[in-house]
Amino acid sequence: MATPNATGNCPAPMIATSNGAFQNENPLDYALPMIILQICLVVVFTRLLAYLLKPLKQPRVIAEIIGGILLGPTALGRSKVYLETIFPEKSMTVLDTLANIGLLFFLFLVGLELDFAAIRKTGKKSLLIALAGISLPFIIGVGASFVLSSTISKGVHQLPFIVFMGVALSITAFPVLARILAELKLLTTDVGRMAMSAAGVNDIAAWIFLALAIALSGNDSSPLVPLWVLLCGSGFVIFAVLVIKPILGYMARRCPEGEPVKELYVCVTLTLVLAASFLTDTIGIHALFGAFVVGIVTPKQGPFCRILTEKIEDLVSGLLLPLYFASSGLKTDVTTIRGAQSWGLLVLVIVTTCFGKIVGTVGASMLCKVPFREAMALGVLMNTKGLVELIVLNIGKDRKVLNDQVFAILVLMALVTTFITTPLLLAIYKPARKGAPYKHRTIQRKDHDSELRLLACFHSTRNIPTLINMIESSRGTGLKGRLCVYAMHLMELSERSSAIAMVHKARYNGLPIWNKIERSTDQMVIAFEGYQHLRAVAVRPMTAISDLSTIHEDICTSAHQKRVAMILLPFHKHQRMDGAMESIGHAFHEVNKRVLEQAPCSVGILVDRGLGGASHVVASEVDYKIVVPFFGGLDDREALSYGMKMVEHPGITLTILKFVASRGGTLKRFEKGEVGEDEKKEKEIDEEFLRELMNDPRGNESLAYEERVVESKDDVHATLKAKSKCNLFVVGRNAAVVPLVNSTDCPELGPVGRLLSSSEFSTTASVLVVQGYDSAADTRPVDEDESYEQSSREIGDSTV
Repeated sequence: MATPNATGNCPAPMIATSNGAFQNENPLDYALPMIILQICLVVVFTRLLAYLLKPLKQPRVIAEIIGGILLGPTALGRSKVYLETIFPEKSMTVLDTLANIGLLFFLFLVGLELDFAAIRKTGKKSLLIALAGISLPFIIGVGASFVLSSTISKGVHQLPFIVFMGVALSITAFPVLARILAELKLLTTDVGRMAMSAAGVNDIAAWIFLALAIALSGNDSSPLVPLWVLLCGSGFVIFAVLVIKPILGYMARRCPEGEPVKELYVCVTLTLVLAASFLTDTIGIHALFGAFVVGIVTPKQGPFCRILTEKIEDLVSGLLLPLYFASSGLKTDVTTIRGAQSWGLLVLVIVTTCFGKIVGTVGASMLCKVPFREAMALGVLMNTKGLVELIVLNIGKDRKVLNDQVFAILVLMALVTTFITTPLLLAIYKPARKGAPYKHRTIQRKDHDSELRLLACFHSTRNIPTLINMIESSRGTGLKGRLCVYAMHLMELSERSSAIAMVHKARYNGLPIWNKIERSTDQMVIAFEGYQHLRAVAVRPMTAISDLSTIHEDICTSAHQKRVAMILLPFHKHQRMDGAMESIGHAFHEVNKRVLEQAPCSVGILVDRGLGGASHVVASEVDYKIVVPFFGGLDDREALSYGMKMVEHPGITLTILKFVASRGGTLKRFEKGEVGEDEKKEKEIDEEFLRELMNDPRGNESLAYEERVVESKDDVHATLKAKSKCNLFVVGRNAAVVPLVNSTDCPELGPVGRLLSSSEFSTTASVLVVQGYDSAADTRPVDEDESYEQSSREIGDSTV
């Protein structure tokens, strides 16, 4: 907001555009070039700070708050030349207006993320924790208000000051809390779920208290004015539920899944946001409430809500919202905190805030029989502040309830309490992320009738048909209880605000993410649900929400906790219509490589070329030809074991293609003179494995065994090419063979996998590259009889 200058007059309004520097006009004297420069400076500066703070695991809001303060009179703004050039007083009206427009739409997004249906189902435990986490800090805030009003805030109107202080100390930032939980991988823990539920309740309560504070802080001395403001505000909420919600619901129902949302519907919705903001500003409870309420009443099911978010969040969160932090920082002058008394009051406010939140939350948690460490973790999490805190403080300052010194103290309090959340949480709460040691870490085992557990990962709906067809092929004879599949949807935790909406997709790991009463509208969930009902297979969808640089930890941890024998990963490239392979991103490539290095079990990477077509193939129509090239080694034995599991299905035929090196050939990777005891022992294990396999009754007439003597990699290439019409190749990653292609791309596929996955080799045959779990190379504690593979390798423990 523009303030009067030294002469008592407001600065003259700025003209929008200039004629250019060549016309002897300074562009910074005009509104448009000035706001463009301010946006660029704020965005670049805050993004740079966010990058520097990323190693400390701090949410981006910390960088934006610090950036706003540093751009203001606390640091850079101490230079009058800088302040008068970049943020002159005459430009502040435009800056504040644009920042508040961005804030309106951001709070509309926050309302979209808050699902009242989920909040209504909040358990008594989370509700009690939320109420305790609000009540005690509010009471302490009331006490702190009397201390401040008697020292550095004398003459303030006491009642609104009490309410503003209570709200400022009792707020929990729901979006910031969700991001901290996601980055620390605590979303699906008991602590994460209770914190999210309690923060949702806290967020709603904070807005109600803020409405009360605004109503009480009016300039009119009549006691009837706040009453009228509250009554009209309540009437607006009723109007939104009875009128605006049906309009939005009508548009949402006319937007079926898979079809684009009409531009008219998006335009009408955004106009409703602005109109509602105008109404609430007219009432006197701030324009932000209108946008937030419209977001809350917008239907959350279907594509309508998602498309709205996608269309506006990048512009709002990336460009406009940082302006609000800059606007707030320009009002924050830390240098006003002078002397021992002021700094003592800052410490007092920080300590009382932390004490109220932590003690209130811990006390309620202990009453609910939550363990002490988890209760402490909840207390620290509920102490998180964020954007809503800044909104409260800025409204209080604009309405003359908070002076410059109190405003600076409370901004620093919000910054400190949020900054210490992550380190304190890491020090207090370290959940056990690995399960107990387990036996069956491989497909290869003595007991073929034991339950087989797979963790199948996918990025999008593109992967699902082939994934379900792989599950169908792996179910063997179909006896109930013999196959359990955990289908994990890998979702990147981006910087977008809509990433917080993913929190609602996370459920208890391993439990179905659909409700038996309320059928899910998620296409991916419906696909797995339908398949599970048709087959004797337990399919449990899961969701992993994490940064792609650390999502491999979620995969490996879930694999260990669920005691799976194999992790199935999608290849980081997909096949285009012309047959060429196209990468979906280097980050997914790195994910696969990290999983291969750290997996607690066997791993398979699936190169998808449409196994079974673009849809799920029913059991009676399954007719797959699978080829397993066998060169020898741990990975080839595991690949063949998976092939033997598949051949139990009546619609599958399996061809084992054993390659034997002729004397003097180049098949083996061991060069002349390097053949030692390790290779001999591996060869003995391979021969014993094949002898047992020939006596395995599972194959019967569906199993074919071919042995080929080859001299060079050209012979290998020609032999495999003759089988390229099959549906699926299952091959070991580290096969005992020289590289079959000159390219060093995709080392995770191994020498044979690189050849089979190349577009020049085939465009129809899918490839599953298998890495067997090697117990000798794993430092994890294992059962004595870890697996059949371990017992069969007792004579060759030194082989890697």
